[in-house]
Amino acid sequence: MRENRWNGFKCEEFLFEGMRAIIVFPEKAEEERRWLFKTEYFDAFPSLEIEMLKRGWHLAYVANVHRWCIDEDLDRKDRFCKYLCEHFKLSEKCVPVGMSCGGLFGTKFAAKYPNRVSALYLDAPVLNLLSCPAGVGRAKGALMEEFTRATGMTIIDLMSYRENPIDKMHILKEHDIPIVMVYGDSDDVVPYEENGLVLEKYLRANGGVIEVFGKENCGHHPHGLSDPTPIADFISKYGK
Repeated sequence: MRENRWNGFKCEEFLFEGMRAIIVFPEKAEEERRWLFKTEYFDAFPSLEIEMLKRGWHLAYVANVHRWCIDEDLDRKDRFCKYLCEHFKLSEKCVPVGMSCGGLFGTKFAAKYPNRVSALYLDAPVLNLLSCPAGVGRAKGALMEEFTRATGMTIIDLMSYRENPIDKMHILKEHDIPIVMVYGDSDDVVPYEENGLVLEKYLRANGGVIEVFGKENCGHHPHGLSDPTPIADFISKYGK
């Protein structure tokens, strides 16, 4: 392991099953040793993570094969959780932080391993692959070629694909996983109405716990809120 600093906090970097892994330590850990699990883009828009570290939470990350969420990465994340619990005495449940394609990982991980997840933070999440990367609808991102190279799937395959995060919404509800979500109303890379709004409507109609923050005149970036306190408060309340 290599000790380092991340935004002023002690961190350790190491390899886990051959993939880059990071754990960041708060100055004073809370008794429950709760933690955030950044699912992709580790260094991107970290204001929420910094706030939670200040509150005594840990932060962890393990790299993915690529950003389009294959089962190999989800299963590694499960084993990584077990490793962190055993070696760093972290809580058995985490709060995944899923920004953009990280939302693929966050929701599908929560659906596949709900025993590992206490709550979920999604930010402009990719939840419908026909929207992003395929661009069927309002999405303007030119990402389908990258997706096909990474997964071998074409747009024809996606027409009958039933492993989108929005196909897993009932599992999130069955396990009563609370969700806090942020989006920009001008996002044309991952349009909210084709992705996050589908999840929001489903949970509201079925009695799920969800809090949503929309940002006016905001595109896909920046992620997060200018003041991360509302997100942090939700996570602190429900991430148990």
